[in-house]
Amino acid sequence: MSGPLYVASRYLVHHRGKTIILVLAVALTGFVPVGLQVLVAQSARELTARADRTPLLVGSRGSPLELVLSALYFDTDPPVPIPWSEIERIDDTGLAQAVPLQVGFRAGGHPIVGTTLEYLDYRRLRVATGRRMAWLGECVLGARAARELGLEPGDDLVSSPETVFDLAGVYPLKMRVVGVLAPSHTADDRAVFVDIKTAWVMAGLGHGHRDLGDPDASAAVLSRAGDRIVANAAVLEYNQITRENIESFHFHAGRSSLPVSAALALPTDERARVLLMGRYEAPDERVQILRPRSVMDELLDTVVTVQSYVVAGIALVAAATGATIVLVFMLSIRLRRREIETMTKIGGSRGSVAAVLISEVVVVVAVGLVIAAGLTLVTSRFGSAAIRAFLLS
Repeated sequence: MSGPLYVASRYLVHHRGKTIILVLAVALTGFVPVGLQVLVAQSARELTARADRTPLLVGSRGSPLELVLSALYFDTDPPVPIPWSEIERIDDTGLAQAVPLQVGFRAGGHPIVGTTLEYLDYRRLRVATGRRMAWLGECVLGARAARELGLEPGDDLVSSPETVFDLAGVYPLKMRVVGVLAPSHTADDRAVFVDIKTAWVMAGLGHGHRDLGDPDASAAVLSRAGDRIVANAAVLEYNQITRENIESFHFHAGRSSLPVSAALALPTDERARVLLMGRYEAPDERVQILRPRSVMDELLDTVVTVQSYVVAGIALVAAATGATIVLVFMLSIRLRRREIETMTKIGGSRGSVAAVLISEVVVVVAVGLVIAAGLTLVTSRFGSAAIRAFLLS
């Protein structure tokens, strides 16, 4: 180590409090703008990755962003439902396969997603333990949902409606957990998956009750007229679907009119995608079809615009911080006037003294930039995992 650098390092070590503050100021000034750019880029990748894997989304007309967030991330209130006939409409075109989604209920704070087995296949969700749902009233848990709820195959889970006061009289449904999915590091990890018919039962669109033709059920019968039986309010509705009562569950509406929150449309090829989108261009169309990636890109454009203002603000703060650091060094030189005179008297040239002072600045800036580079490296290495954890929280 050369003389000026050695003297500078000993001075910085001796005044370690001031040195640490200056190093941290340089490190943060260098890291924050770059780290912000890295986080924004990683956030964009995480947000668009799931949208990229969803070619088309069909739902009621309204906010495209709310539809995408609800159907892809199960994060917002469900949009106005569309009838099951829209699922049939997509399938009948032969251009795409429709995968229904029914959301709006939760269990233990986790979203319940009513769908079909095709959804698990398309998202490549593999069962880690147990099996996939096969009967009415069964559910499969995402990896995170199972961990946080502390459940495994064979346990029971009770649903709850989105609103505390349910005027429709929809009772919670006790479901049997039959499987736990392997981690996918997506929104599916915190979801509870059920068959679409089970979701309709939760919504009160289907129910099961004791056989009113049974003599033991006479207390629940209001009147009988041949084969027609009118029940009174005393009829007992089941809130759990078992092998013994599953045959009694039925729906009081045709399948085509039953609701779904949205549908994934999986076209056979690019030509089919374009043709299918063209079928929803009519001005009186009450259903919209959209590309989730386009919607997320619009959201990210807004984020980038905000980011530019934030970076500009950070640049101003960085400039102010740099000016403060320069001021600190200048004041330090003035306060060290006697020390500098002593160095000159013992034979130090003006060049040597200047070299010591410049070495101090170089060491502080260099150490600060090394720390900033380290923080940036850590951010780029673990930022994606932190963003996924934040998005799924």
